[in-house]
Amino acid sequence: MRVEEIIDENLVASVSNARVIGIDIGSRTGKAILLADGEIYTAQTPTGINMQETANELFDELLEKSDLARSDIDYIVGTGYGRVAMEFPGIPRQIVTEISCHAMGAHYLNANVKTIIDIGGQDSKAIKVDPATGKVVEFIMNDKCAAGTGRFLEKVAELLEIPLSELGPISVKGTKAAEISSQCVVFAESEVVSLRARGEKPEDIAAGIHLATARRIRNLLSRMGLEPELAFSGGVSNNIGMKKALEDLLEHQIAPTRLDSIFGGALGAAVYAQQYFATAAKTVTAEGTDYFLDLTEVENRIAKQHESLITGADERKKVGYLCTYTPLELINAAGVAQVRLFKAGNTEVVATGEQITQAVFCDFTKSILGAFKVGDPLYTALDKVYTFYTCDCIKKVGEAIGDFFTDTDVLNLPRLKNKPSSRDYYRTEILNFKEDLEALSGNVISEEEVRKQIRLYNKVRRVLNDISELRKRNNPPLTGKDFLDLVKAFYYLPPEELLVLFTELHDRLAAVPDSGARKIRLMMSGGIIAEGDRRLLELIENDIGARVVVEDHCTGLKNVSFQLDETGDPYRSLANGYLDQAPCARMKPLQERVELSGELAREYDVDGILYVYLKFCPCYGQTKHEFFKHFQQLGIPILEVPIDYSASDQGQLKTRLEAFIEVLGEREENTDGSLGYSKSA
Repeated sequence: MRVEEIIDENLVASVSNARVIGIDIGSRTGKAILLADGEIYTAQTPTGINMQETANELFDELLEKSDLARSDIDYIVGTGYGRVAMEFPGIPRQIVTEISCHAMGAHYLNANVKTIIDIGGQDSKAIKVDPATGKVVEFIMNDKCAAGTGRFLEKVAELLEIPLSELGPISVKGTKAAEISSQCVVFAESEVVSLRARGEKPEDIAAGIHLATARRIRNLLSRMGLEPELAFSGGVSNNIGMKKALEDLLEHQIAPTRLDSIFGGALGAAVYAQQYFATAAKTVTAEGTDYFLDLTEVENRIAKQHESLITGADERKKVGYLCTYTPLELINAAGVAQVRLFKAGNTEVVATGEQITQAVFCDFTKSILGAFKVGDPLYTALDKVYTFYTCDCIKKVGEAIGDFFTDTDVLNLPRLKNKPSSRDYYRTEILNFKEDLEALSGNVISEEEVRKQIRLYNKVRRVLNDISELRKRNNPPLTGKDFLDLVKAFYYLPPEELLVLFTELHDRLAAVPDSGARKIRLMMSGGIIAEGDRRLLELIENDIGARVVVEDHCTGLKNVSFQLDETGDPYRSLANGYLDQAPCARMKPLQERVELSGELAREYDVDGILYVYLKFCPCYGQTKHEFFKHFQQLGIPILEVPIDYSASDQGQLKTRLEAFIEVLGEREENTDGSLGYSKSA
């Protein structure tokens, strides 16, 4: 096929003579396109178990069709489900997410396209495209659910005992689409079985399934907005029944193409291959000259402290706490050892905790109870657990700890933070906390000792903030993960030890030259990032090459960025200081919290925001739209990332992060037109 027969006439001239290949290995089918000497060659094969073998098969077929040799190929871009597995020694190669490739492919088939529906074997996406460039403006993916995907339609075809290739044509013949009410693929399958048992026609059931799938896609689009013209790509794009259901439900026609839309991702990959070959640019994942911060000593100190608490070598009373509104100064003034209970459990620990809570609690709350139930030695060594609760689920967890494991005290926290009566009430609760600590420890807490601890913790927080300030550099000397590990130490080690440790670390980091390439800068906003929950940071900073430079959640910078009054009534200082910290999303007015997050993003010059929250989170899951609206008003791109501790969505999560960071990089293209990322410091 000639290029001019396939590519939009307005873009034909931009297709060069470079001989390049785009390979799109989906979960069900591998596709590939070769652009060479004004011709387009295609190849297609089922995705095998070995992704490299699938890629090799596609590669060899293209060479055979084009009568080219391996040495004739200038560049390869891989995309799709199996993109990371592709290796072609001797040929320059790059990886681009399928989101970017489907956008670019649809653009080259129809330059006017603004919205793309991409339905693959295991996921579905809605993508908004800039018609001037073919670059992604915004995208939404379905979340860990097979409904609205090719796998769902394949399962239905099995239940109806018809070939998958006939499911679409049969659905078009339906005269009354069967009602499929469930949004869950498992329950939808049950409905199909029931419909068959009632004697419903296969064509009506097929029509109902396609309509139900189209509703899932409409839900995705409703979160992003639909702008015509509309394109349809991915493995399901050949399904005539799906096309009809989408057009009927969305009331928009899908733009025709002169190439099978299943090759859209491969075409986009081939276009990117031409661009990479022409510019020889490095992608946004290119490595700079990074300084490696060795935190082995910090981890060893934490381990030694924990061992002392577990074995009883530290003879002080030991308490745990659940919320950052718990005044550590008072605990230290009582001569009591303290640890924050904020470990992220594995799937076994989470499942164990769920035996006590409910399924609709977040994985963090389940992890706390699960750790007690499986006998975590640090948690079971505690004499008492306290919480000044914000989250209702945390309140229930605190009560459950008291019911099943060890003594607890749940203290109240006012939600209206700025009212004088709220501050009076909080001071009263702090005094109640003081009395309880005195009874537990047998020590009298003096006002002077509380003032001493206020001064000490102020110094610790100040130097930790000075360390964070170094992340405002063009090339920070520490990663986002490094900083969270330092904050972890804040919640585990005595303040006297922290002050010496953090001061030495700051001096060492400040001496690191600010050199090397500027990476994409991200803020991590939203709910708690627990100890051990580092997969997002590792994907972003290790695999993708971006950098988290600031965070506003309650285990990062946000809750160590305040200072307390060191004069006057120390209990008033504690009440005012802790209420004046960057507030939890539970506190009112919420707008104050939202605006502080925006100020932090601008202060640290971030390129984009990851809004991360645990599924079922009652604080950050329900308030997210207020944050989104404010970040959008500031013109800062944002990616919503709901997570749990199962790690079963690792592949999809990486794809979403890669695509988001690609979009950020494309927003700041070099003025010379290359694909690299640059922005002045």
